[in-house]
Amino acid sequence: MAKPLSVLLVTSECYPFIKTSELADLCYAHSLGVREIGHDIRVMMPKYGFISERKNRIHEINRLRDIPIPVGPESFPATVKSSSINNPRVKVQAYITTNTNFLDVNKGLMADNNTGVEFPDNDERFIFFNRTVLETCMLLGWFPDVIHCVGWATALIPAFIRTQFPNEFRKTKIVMTISDFAEQGVFPLKTLAKTGLNDEAQMAGKYKAKTNFLRLGLAYADKVTTLSPEYAEELLANKEFKDNWLPLLKKKPLTGVPHGIDLMQWNPKTDTCVKPKYDAKDTSGKQSAKELLQRLSDLPDRPDVAVASFVGPMTEERGADIIAHVIPDLVKENVQVIIATEIPSPMKKTFDALVKKYPHNVALKLCFDEEYLHALMAGSTLLLKPSRQEVSGQFQRIALVYGTIPVIRPISGLAEGLTEVDEVNGTGNAFLLKKGDAADLLKTVKRALKVREQQAVWNGVVQRAMTTNVGWGLSAIPYDELYRNLMKEAK
Repeated sequence: MAKPLSVLLVTSECYPFIKTSELADLCYAHSLGVREIGHDIRVMMPKYGFISERKNRIHEINRLRDIPIPVGPESFPATVKSSSINNPRVKVQAYITTNTNFLDVNKGLMADNNTGVEFPDNDERFIFFNRTVLETCMLLGWFPDVIHCVGWATALIPAFIRTQFPNEFRKTKIVMTISDFAEQGVFPLKTLAKTGLNDEAQMAGKYKAKTNFLRLGLAYADKVTTLSPEYAEELLANKEFKDNWLPLLKKKPLTGVPHGIDLMQWNPKTDTCVKPKYDAKDTSGKQSAKELLQRLSDLPDRPDVAVASFVGPMTEERGADIIAHVIPDLVKENVQVIIATEIPSPMKKTFDALVKKYPHNVALKLCFDEEYLHALMAGSTLLLKPSRQEVSGQFQRIALVYGTIPVIRPISGLAEGLTEVDEVNGTGNAFLLKKGDAADLLKTVKRALKVREQQAVWNGVVQRAMTTNVGWGLSAIPYDELYRNLMKEAK
């Protein structure tokens, strides 16, 4: 049996501590999956001001108190605390960075939860967090085989390791995952000086007369990955990436890895938020789940209607404007529409007006909790995802498990595991948009509603959805091979 590896997964968010996007579920499922395979994986992330230490059982570690962390010419204290990520089979150690100046004071991740406005010191906040990761390893005397950095908010770590701590981490391999190429951590040029990196590294982090955190991650990582094979192909076809970013990979291939969910967290047969339970063999409990969702969303209990839900940021990138445009037509089709989002956006006024105009058919849920999200996944008929830009969401995978059928634009990794419903041949588990505009979305939802009228055919669609393979093995097993191959290269 191969020797287990030690892995540190560094991310800006991870369930159960925080979830502002599907990335939190993705990191949660990946960490538990890698642990179940047998590796010593640990997770590190910041503690933002709205995370409850009591609820999440976050406690202090004596030797990780008041660690001085340089940001520019000053130092600020970090106290790194401990918690864990669990399912009934395994436990993953979690390290949580706390600090008054940069983290605890802010009620949000990158932006204020109440206003949606980005914090002006995000550069300093994540310079601070990135340095705490390395200081924590050194104070613990733990130098993992692999440090896996996810997204621009962790992308300074490879540069810090290779330029400031090369001896300490000489045996450590670094994986840098591009979670979204559109989010690069771009700040004014003066931010480079605040990092404390040497001149060579600062040059690597300079792009288009700005500081670019993601470039530093790619320049100093041993391996660069994305969240899906399809997204990797899209990046390689992107002229800017191919001309100006691909050379940073030092001729090593960009690897796209599919992802899955934790089926112990998401399972209508065992979900404590679902009563009565149901599964692919007996989906009768889904009707009760819809009744609960209607009640929680302040919508009338109407057994005959279909419930179409949109969950995620209310932005044009995620197609929220398309949803808003088709709602009046969906109401005419006897559909209830639920919009669930964590952070408000300028589009909130549009949806408020729609709720006011169609109070029996439209609901807007702001700052929903985890129980509501489970209720939404179980109780919805359709999950709407007309995203213009999204890398590898988790919600469409979760929806499948609960027999909620995705209506989705097949971009990047969103369509992994999804196939077009063919009601004649009895195949498919989703409805795939062709153009992705409002007219296409309306046409596709109407088609789904027509299939739903044929009860036996619809039951087949639901059963195929619920038996689709979407488990954590989709990422944990390929990463097991990737991690091991990196360690072979080190010998």
